[in-house]
Amino acid sequence: MEEKVSEENTEEVKMLEAQISHLQAEVAALQRQQRENHKDMTFNFQGHMQDALSYMCGERPVGGKEKVVSRLKEEVEELEDDLKRQTQMNGISLNSCTTKTLQRSSRKLVQQVYVSGRCSELVFQVEFQLSEVKEGQRSERTISDLNVVMDASDLQNFSSFLSGVEESKNLLLFFRTLRTFSDRCDDRSRTFQHFQEKYPSIVSLPGGCRSEVMTLNHPKLPGCVLFVHWSVKVSREGGVTPKINLLTKIPEKALQLFPSQAVGGAAEAFHSLLRILGPEAALESVIRAVSLSQDT
Repeated sequence: MEEKVSEENTEEVKMLEAQISHLQAEVAALQRQQRENHKDMTFNFQGHMQDALSYMCGERPVGGKEKVVSRLKEEVEELEDDLKRQTQMNGISLNSCTTKTLQRSSRKLVQQVYVSGRCSELVFQVEFQLSEVKEGQRSERTISDLNVVMDASDLQNFSSFLSGVEESKNLLLFFRTLRTFSDRCDDRSRTFQHFQEKYPSIVSLPGGCRSEVMTLNHPKLPGCVLFVHWSVKVSREGGVTPKINLLTKIPEKALQLFPSQAVGGAAEAFHSLLRILGPEAALESVIRAVSLSQDT
């Protein structure tokens, strides 16, 4: 009986030793990964920032901790100022940017990059692989496995463009078009909000100022509504084009009070105003026409 217990204890000890060896191997692998991450960080930064990161990794630069912290503070302030200038110029604010090294050699570096941010009200996440190959004194960078996710409910006009960007791996085109698309959406939002505040008894925004539709309710004819549909089209090549249409909703009884030709030609007349006056002035003319009818 004692011999059997001893054998069981021996087996259990062997199992525990195997588990300990496995855990030690995992710890060693994590430590190696941590060292690689630290190398990546020091590789991507220069000057004071690199000194500070080297200090955090265990190295002891000349000047001691106080000097390193002071340099790091200066470097962070400079980076923050530069980030503010970049955001003001391109309109894109990054929330996070992380990299993970997938392959490293003296000639080639492959990293997985994750970027998230916003452009005005549009939130985006971008993931891609960045490969850098060195040829003598030159280096070439290429992007692969690009994936873009947009967090918005009204981007049906943007989906075809996103598919094209993912196929062409053209990040510059994505960010340039995103800025232009966002600016045109902001133009629409400001215009809708302006007219709602100026003509609150006539103008309403059922979906909010960020939606594509503004409604004009005829004061003396219940059920008679003019719809302004303002969409922003994006082609697969990145062309951004606003498209504004005027639609009418006239009950059968109200149609008897209007000449059919005038009602039917409202959209064509509005497009003529758009070509001559531009969006805001054309919309102002239509709204004022509806407003004046309140006094007739």
